[in-house]
Amino acid sequence: MRAGIQNTLPAVRMVRNENGHCSRVMVGTSGYSYTEWVDSGFYPTGTKATEMLPFYAGKFSVVELNYTWYQMVRAEALNRMVKKAPNHFRFAAKLTRTLTHEVDDQWPQQLRQYREGIRALKEQLIAVLIQLPPDFDRTQTNRCYLARLLDGLQGLPLAVEFRHFSWAKDSVFAELEKRRVSMVTVDGPQLAGIFPLLDVVTNPDLFYLRFHGRNARGWRSGNMQKKFDYDYSEKELEQWCDKHFSCISSQASTGVVFFNNHVRAQAPRNGELFSALLHKSCHKKQVSEDSE
Repeated sequence: MRAGIQNTLPAVRMVRNENGHCSRVMVGTSGYSYTEWVDSGFYPTGTKATEMLPFYAGKFSVVELNYTWYQMVRAEALNRMVKKAPNHFRFAAKLTRTLTHEVDDQWPQQLRQYREGIRALKEQLIAVLIQLPPDFDRTQTNRCYLARLLDGLQGLPLAVEFRHFSWAKDSVFAELEKRRVSMVTVDGPQLAGIFPLLDVVTNPDLFYLRFHGRNARGWRSGNMQKKFDYDYSEKELEQWCDKHFSCISSQASTGVVFFNNHVRAQAPRNGELFSALLHKSCHKKQVSEDSE
């Protein structure tokens, strides 16, 4: 497919950079089953929870599953999802909180259960997201645990989201590169102690972007509605693309972009806008090249 030409699949873009590198980019949201998205106009009035995924898959080609953080994944539930989505559709799934936030001595058993359940997604699984808590700093104990966790998940496509600034080290990036694990790039409030926004890609197979919103006042409130209540402007997303996206996308063959600012259906609106901006940017590059 030529760069700058829209893919026939929803919210999939082929992005070519100045150096000629071409990446396949999929845009989606973190979660899709929100009743407030009916009230906010993304889903048609009267849409039931069981009808949301087929509608969503008509707009986006990838989703990040949130529920897998709250409860252990089970094959039967994922099988039902797969049947509702087209074959081209892809899933990213959060690792369960008992393996990241509420870890106890039973974690090896939890890990085996997760691996068994997530197997149902087969080739439609694009990544398992290991979202680490804000207080998970780079101590020897935590380094050893993360290494054992990555070992236990070996063979699955993996992405790690650090939230503590102490992990922003070249040695960490090098280890992820060695393991071919994607380090998540995050756009969020610029607050002290938070892992910074870096244009570092550690896996040539996949870059992974998450947009949390920039609600600094609500970020540490403990209230999810306040934390993720943010609506990106077109100018903000254009600036992000100009400053970061070309560099990031040039380092991997495939990329996923998820908007996590779910309040009042801001995430799907921003996701569609971001996808349109990518298409617009690619089209400009193609026209410029064709005119040379």
